[in-house]
Amino acid sequence: MNKKENIMKTRFILVIPLLISVSIILFSCDDTINQSELDSRPIPLSNISYAEHIQPVFDAKCSYSGCHNDADMAGGLSLTSHSNTTANYLIVAPGYPDNSRLVLAVEGRTVNPMPPLGYWPLTDNQIRAIRTWVKEGAKNN
Repeated sequence: MNKKENIMKTRFILVIPLLISVSIILFSCDDTINQSELDSRPIPLSNISYAEHIQPVFDAKCSYSGCHNDADMAGGLSLTSHSNTTANYLIVAPGYPDNSRLVLAVEGRTVNPMPPLGYWPLTDNQIRAIRTWVKEGAKNN
């Protein structure tokens, strides 16, 4: 084996542990919410908390890349915070779920129901919680 082949072999041997280490780190850092865990979380029938019940649903199912986040703002809407979600009274009319486009969209009562086909659907419990949260005044609680 010549000197050039030895150098290549040594580099290859050094790169393997590095690739394994990086792969372990990347694949063990899962910061996403488990959909089945989120979907099975109980949500009360009243006294809906935005922080505890609504924002986790938006984070997992609505505000990812290409959709309702601060950068992409699909449909002109960001669902990354209470202030963004409630900025437009046509989207969220506190106390009036039947006048809120957000509620109508998640209930499938608009031309463009949300989420679109191919994305994780909201559970009936999550849809009811969004309706109830708006009905209760869309509070930042």
